[in-house]
Amino acid sequence: MAALLHTLTTPAAHVIEVKHSRFLAQALPIDSADAAQAALVTLSDPAATHNCWAWRVGDQYRSNDDGEPAGTAGRPILAAIDGQGCDQVLVVITRWYGGIKLGAGGLVRAYGGAAAECLRRADKRPLIAYAELEFACPFAHLGDAHAALNAAGASKSAESFDADGVKLRVRLPADRVDDLKTRLRDATRDRVRFAALG
Repeated sequence: MAALLHTLTTPAAHVIEVKHSRFLAQALPIDSADAAQAALVTLSDPAATHNCWAWRVGDQYRSNDDGEPAGTAGRPILAAIDGQGCDQVLVVITRWYGGIKLGAGGLVRAYGGAAAECLRRADKRPLIAYAELEFACPFAHLGDAHAALNAAGASKSAESFDADGVKLRVRLPADRVDDLKTRLRDATRDRVRFAALG
């Protein structure tokens, strides 16, 4: 089973200083590449030395070193996002140069460390994958079907009636679909019929 991923409930920020350079890490939840690009404009400081960033939304991800040596900023930020078990997150780290060069290793530690600590301190919520299920059941078992839906934590998204009974479309966490099917079969003495969704 894949590890449960998290996103942020609210934006977060964390500041560190390394050899007189100041690093401001800002993280926020996003739901698309377009949202990441739009947020970059507001989080970046044009007066700063560098605005390095990374984001991940599922299988999509991007990172940028913004003038730092290749691989010393964007990739460590992305590694911190993955290392903290986050998804649907953008992290921007703004650096104001303090006059002392940090070297490649120092930059990797500074950017990766600032991003990881920012995400570690942030308020998070689990990302839950949802699924839809459609089924038909006879009128006589409608009460039993509703009880099974409640027990499985499913919510109704559509309901229609015909001469044979009721058709329901429900939404629930994807990992509970099999449990709900079993509950519905047991509650209706296997009189429920599942429909394939689109």
